[in-house]
Amino acid sequence: MGASDSKLVFKQGIFKLSEASTIPANDDYWKGFWELPESSEDVFSLFSPTDIRRTRDTSLPNLETLILALTSRIFTLRHHPSFPDPDIAPERDLLNCVRILTRVLPFIYEADNLDTWEEKFFWGIRRRKTRKGQLKPEVLFDEAKPEDEGKEEEQNEDFEDTKPLAEELLDTLIDLLFFHGVTLPSNERTNAKVSYSIWSSGVGCNTPIGSSKELESNRTEILKLLLTFASKSMYMPANVLPTKGVKAITYIATCPDKQVVLSTLCSLLNSMLKYNPASWRLPYDHVVIGDPKQIYVATCLQFLIVLILYPIPEEGRSPQSKNYFRHFLGRLHRPQDFQFLVDGMTRILHQPLSATSSYLPGSQKPLRWAPEMIMLFWETIQCNKRFRSFIVDTDRGHDFVILILFYALENKTDPTRQGIVRMCVFVLQTLSAADNFGTGLNKKFERQETLPATIKIDHFNGTYADFLISSIHTLITGSKGKLDAIYPALLAVINNITAYLENLNTLTCIKLLQLFSSMSSPSFLLANETNHSLLTSLLDSLNAIIEHQYEKNQRFVLVILKNRKRFEALRSFTLESGQEEIERLSQLRKDSAEGSEQTSSPHRSPRTGSMDSIRSPQSTRTPSLSNVPEEGGAFAIGDDDSDDEEHELQPTPSQSSPSNHNSRTASFSSSVDDAVPMQLRGMSEKARGKMPAGQLSFSRVNSMSSMNSHTAVLTTSNGGFAPSPQWIDSWLPSLPLHTILTLLSSSPDNKPPKTLPTSIDPTPPRIHLFEWSPLSLGWYESLLWSFIFASEVAVQKGTVGIWNSTAIRLFKVQTEAAKGPSLMKPMGAVDAVGSNIVQRIGSLNLRGAKDVQRAPPGTVRDV
Repeated sequence: MGASDSKLVFKQGIFKLSEASTIPANDDYWKGFWELPESSEDVFSLFSPTDIRRTRDTSLPNLETLILALTSRIFTLRHHPSFPDPDIAPERDLLNCVRILTRVLPFIYEADNLDTWEEKFFWGIRRRKTRKGQLKPEVLFDEAKPEDEGKEEEQNEDFEDTKPLAEELLDTLIDLLFFHGVTLPSNERTNAKVSYSIWSSGVGCNTPIGSSKELESNRTEILKLLLTFASKSMYMPANVLPTKGVKAITYIATCPDKQVVLSTLCSLLNSMLKYNPASWRLPYDHVVIGDPKQIYVATCLQFLIVLILYPIPEEGRSPQSKNYFRHFLGRLHRPQDFQFLVDGMTRILHQPLSATSSYLPGSQKPLRWAPEMIMLFWETIQCNKRFRSFIVDTDRGHDFVILILFYALENKTDPTRQGIVRMCVFVLQTLSAADNFGTGLNKKFERQETLPATIKIDHFNGTYADFLISSIHTLITGSKGKLDAIYPALLAVINNITAYLENLNTLTCIKLLQLFSSMSSPSFLLANETNHSLLTSLLDSLNAIIEHQYEKNQRFVLVILKNRKRFEALRSFTLESGQEEIERLSQLRKDSAEGSEQTSSPHRSPRTGSMDSIRSPQSTRTPSLSNVPEEGGAFAIGDDDSDDEEHELQPTPSQSSPSNHNSRTASFSSSVDDAVPMQLRGMSEKARGKMPAGQLSFSRVNSMSSMNSHTAVLTTSNGGFAPSPQWIDSWLPSLPLHTILTLLSSSPDNKPPKTLPTSIDPTPPRIHLFEWSPLSLGWYESLLWSFIFASEVAVQKGTVGIWNSTAIRLFKVQTEAAKGPSLMKPMGAVDAVGSNIVQRIGSLNLRGAKDVQRAPPGTVRDV
């Protein structure tokens, strides 16, 4: 039978599947599903979403029998003594069964009305054929239905009770990942078909067993089905997923067989960490969308992250059950294993930074699964304290800080990539909580000039700490308000390191004071009932520098003294003075809009007049905020992160005025977008030492049951917030201003004392951690699955992906209109080439044009 004939017959068989009549389980018709398709493309293109839904909705018994026939064929092949013999038990049959199950399962998951059926069909106790029954020629299928209870005694002898269908299928698929001749090289020296040998050298294995494109392709197909089983997550709301969980992931993650877990864990780890994108480095190699090697590596990484990240739900959890993949990742301890992890991760994450050395603009782009690699790094430093110490103690933390900052800054204004930025910020906070991390940042940053333009700071001369703080300043001021949910985490990073920083350069000191000026402005403080907590966090950071590194940060002390007015004005802040200042600025903006362009001296913009005010002679009376101009416009909407005037205190835009809208007022329960991990009150080293074991590893074990054990810095607020004098009195007296005001009073002439004034009593450094809540875990899991979905869409060009055209609930998918011709999707050869040449010429410059990424037809909304 020719290829076109087999496709036609296969398509006709699909039409028959949705007919009203029930097809007998022993009909030879079912064999066509594993004998006729010749590739994965055949299955996905011929078995359309319409066909699957029609069968599901009108002929559920036939869909049920199809799944039973496919799984029974897989079980038979797994135990067949001749498998994978091409004539007796061909590998083709297995792959086609795997492909069709991968195609069908998402359409079952999307149907809410099938939840009860799915639970019973896949996870209910069933009966299966005995060994004697398996030798019979007919197709195996489940006979455990009420109508079969009256079968004759001799027929019942062919069946026995067995575990649920899903459990047996998952066990079989894991076995098939280690099957000689299918996913492992053939081995004639042993009769064992399944051997839990690690696929590649690296963690847990020094001797490679060999591989091939065919073996990797087969692993990819099986891993795709396992990933599809786990993708039940996509069809749950984010607030439900962490508490309800997914049975398939729970079953795999809690596998008690140590050999199975370690072999799977190490195989997945080594396969993707050994990948070297520079092994063949052609310009514009990222346009090779369907590269099988990249698809294989990405699938290994995605399935591994799904397992490691997964929190075991409280419901049904036994005291002994745990996520063994996460457990054993946390047990790694050999330095050579840590070095292998670090080398593999940095090799992947560093790829886009190499674009600066290329003469071809846009010739190197981040791998599509770079975000998943960041997620793997984050998971590893959370669950493995030895690895976290290795990163910090060997100075490799510096490399990761720069890499994480690159991905954060690169995506800070892209509305579809905000989840990546938020994740990067929490990675930085996790690192900043490690011992010795802050001290290590005092090392001079020598390679700044080699960085891409998106992260480079012109004329930079400082330490890693200077670079980190300046980058955080850019994230806050240049993100156009998209990152307000993680301002507490950004400030926590600064807070965790400031007590250890030495010799901050002038630019860094100015940027810290810019943040203070904006966060102490009336429009920011009165916009939201919790914004004062951000000011408190920043003041704690400023105090830490003074109290613990006073003599080594004289430039910072001098900048504090020159901003005397602002600190003294904050002490006397009132609701009336704040509202007057807001009204004054509002009128100033109105007059500026109505007046001529020459408006300057009497109503000079605070952006250009700020240095005049801080250098002017100090008034003898205590200033109020009515005579200290508020700096800037909207703190959350900053466009200008220019550093041209290094020694001018340019104001950071302040957060939105209450007259426009309330800042950061969206309730966490209203959207998963802002459901990031909650900040905890800062703890001293002594208090940290008293915490339960594992707490400092950002453990998620207890996050399901107790979320109120610590006081969160950031709380939710309602839309109609109206500040009152009583509300101001509730927080203003507790602002940590004592250290700075004492310093100011001891330096009336703005000449800093050589040593810390004795009236200042240093407080112990405090480390600010975060805590996972069910909703923040929902955000995190939705972020992961959005990466997986977007990766699949990119690979399949938006046509026949696994989850395309299904009703996903975990995140929103936006479909973009088709774009014009390109080399990837030409309308004609001349159009494509001509358009591409015009774009290249238009974007050429001596430094290299900024890479323009085209979104696929389906893109994932910010999560």
